[in-house]
Amino acid sequence: MQQKNLVIVESPAKAKTIEKFLGKEYKVCSSYGHIRDLAKKGIGIDVEGGFIPAYEIAPEKTKMVAELKKLASQAESVWLASDEDREGEAIAWHLTEVLGLPIEQTKRIVFHEITKNAILAAIAAPRRVDMNLVNAQQARRVLDRLVGFELSPVLWKKVKPQLSAGRVQSVAVRLIVEREREIIDFKSVEFYRVAARFIAADGKVFKAELDRKFDTREAAVSFLQSIAAVDFRVLSVESKPAVKYPAPPFTTSTLQQEAGRKLSMSVAQTMSVAQKLYENGFITYMRTDSVNLSTQALSAAKSEIVALFGEEYHSWRAYKTKSKGAQEAHEAIRPSYLDRQTIEGTTVEKKLYDLIWKRTVASQMAPAQIDRTVVTIEVGGHIERFVATGEQVRFDGFMKLYSESLDEEVDNDNAVLPILSEGEMVAMKDATATQKFTQQPYRYSEALLVKRLEELGIGRPSTYAPTISTIIQRGYVIKQNKEGQKRAYDQITLSKGKLTEKTLSEVVGKEKGKLAPTDIGMLVNDYLQGQFPRILDYNFTATVEKEFDAIAEGKEQWTEMIAEFYGDFHKSVEKALENQIVQNGSVRQLGIDPVSGLPVSARIGRYGPMVQIGGDGDKVRFASLKKEQLIATITLEEALSLFALPRTVGEYEGMEVVVGVGKFGPYVRHNGKFISLGKGDDPYTVTYERVVELIAQKREQDKVAKTPLKTFDGVDDLFIMTGIYGPYIQSGGKNYRIPKSKDPMAMTLEECRAIIAKAKK
Repeated sequence: MQQKNLVIVESPAKAKTIEKFLGKEYKVCSSYGHIRDLAKKGIGIDVEGGFIPAYEIAPEKTKMVAELKKLASQAESVWLASDEDREGEAIAWHLTEVLGLPIEQTKRIVFHEITKNAILAAIAAPRRVDMNLVNAQQARRVLDRLVGFELSPVLWKKVKPQLSAGRVQSVAVRLIVEREREIIDFKSVEFYRVAARFIAADGKVFKAELDRKFDTREAAVSFLQSIAAVDFRVLSVESKPAVKYPAPPFTTSTLQQEAGRKLSMSVAQTMSVAQKLYENGFITYMRTDSVNLSTQALSAAKSEIVALFGEEYHSWRAYKTKSKGAQEAHEAIRPSYLDRQTIEGTTVEKKLYDLIWKRTVASQMAPAQIDRTVVTIEVGGHIERFVATGEQVRFDGFMKLYSESLDEEVDNDNAVLPILSEGEMVAMKDATATQKFTQQPYRYSEALLVKRLEELGIGRPSTYAPTISTIIQRGYVIKQNKEGQKRAYDQITLSKGKLTEKTLSEVVGKEKGKLAPTDIGMLVNDYLQGQFPRILDYNFTATVEKEFDAIAEGKEQWTEMIAEFYGDFHKSVEKALENQIVQNGSVRQLGIDPVSGLPVSARIGRYGPMVQIGGDGDKVRFASLKKEQLIATITLEEALSLFALPRTVGEYEGMEVVVGVGKFGPYVRHNGKFISLGKGDDPYTVTYERVVELIAQKREQDKVAKTPLKTFDGVDDLFIMTGIYGPYIQSGGKNYRIPKSKDPMAMTLEECRAIIAKAKK
């Protein structure tokens, strides 16, 4: 039977949702993303012939493509409904090419939410595939392949085999490396802050801070002593009404940032969950630069706000998209139906949906009304002043529902102040000088890196997640958690004319999910910056993005843009290959080993960053650096501790128990057997008790593995066993795989023998 309409979308989940809204005359199928890409063998681009890409269908897609061809040939009309961005447009074009669909007769539809109204509206107004958008995507894909294909061999020859480079990825690594070097060069400086508690005429106590800091302990103590018997008078009281406005609805990057801050989600996880929400019809399209909301969404938001909080909490607000060349989505990320406060789904889907719902609704709520008060207190005989700040919320407005998180913790000591008047005398209860230290720059979190890339104009909504995933997968960057260290600080308090001192402690340097470069990442960055400064230049990378936008608008020819870039780039690659500079990383001398008297150094070796004891002519010993250690910062003490392996942790059953690190990772050796350490076990600190536990666990596993899962009466040489890859048949000292479709416990002796006979054939 001939199908009247065939609709092709990108994902099966999306197909399922859309099929609910269309009648029986429409069959909805999925292409499972891209059906073809640049050829993997060779460069995949005809450079001499005008940069024409050579595309090939992925082997795993051939069967599905054949099925789509058959369905397309039987349908009266084919509708291409891939996503509405450049990537989606390219998928639609590839489908026309592979399925033999004439572009003029093939209907292209787009929608930014999977709702019945949106789908039917799209069906009512189809268009053709937009080749400008397709060419913008082709330009990005071709340019990135050229850069990766030509730079990678240079890195193999000049730095280390098996390395690779990418255009946007290399710039992201540069940002992280530069921040790390700022941290390495940072020198913490101590200073003292003075805060005092005052008593107002009505007996209420309030806190104020001195308007200057002291560089030394002596200066801080001297100041405290000098104010022990002076008068304190209110010099001025300034009260100003302030208004706080809600943040605009989510774009791709602001969603990634806020999900990272509020829900501790990675950029890739945020996009994956958002994709599921979109495909299930819960939210609008999740790749967008736009902060615009449709008239329908604005009305729906008003209804929700009035129903939940009352008319006074609503405020019409239209946001305008500032970024030029914002990709083709028309709206911000918002719930498809604002009257749906909760959804069915996984815990993380529910949390992300809740965040999107609150942000969208809050964007249409009234601003918060705040009274901000600043009180300045005169110190008798001194030019310094104490300043107290207070904040009182008169009307909470949007804050009743949602407030945007900050990138880093900020001291916010805005207490409610007592009523004070100018000229009023206040009594000082006590004053405290606290030792503080300047803070080193923060490492980037994924959210902060996205924010910085966006500020620099590098990348677009669809590129942030893959960029971060790639630099982590390539081993140029690690995502690390640090416990932090205890640091002592002094506090000197003046109370009733007497000084008292105490030493307190605080935890510093604690980090969660921060991005740090590896030694290889730093090495590759330094080499690329030295040899290919243009590729790693922030302005150049941002300019390339603008050129992609120009291609998408039909203002520039994509092949001409590539040709202009490639000429200079190819010459710089040839020059780098001829250049004798080999960037294998300089050796860093750490000091002398107190035991052997030999030099200790750190460098990058064949298997990665390492430290060594000894040099030319010595019997050299090597040890690998830990994941979070860097050649640039490792100390002599830390380096020597790496030679503690293999170490004997004790005796068990009269035999030595040794912990070490081998080819397959950390291990325990006992009685000639090797047992892997657990994921959370550190070979340098793992205890004797834990090691004995691992030995016992391994024995139990081996015992289970040796016990037959099933035996057969009267048969002594055929059993069904279970191993690390699942159940199998053991017979005559040989093993035979059981098909996944078979239930091993239900199998008969005849079925087992048939599998053995087939395997022997």
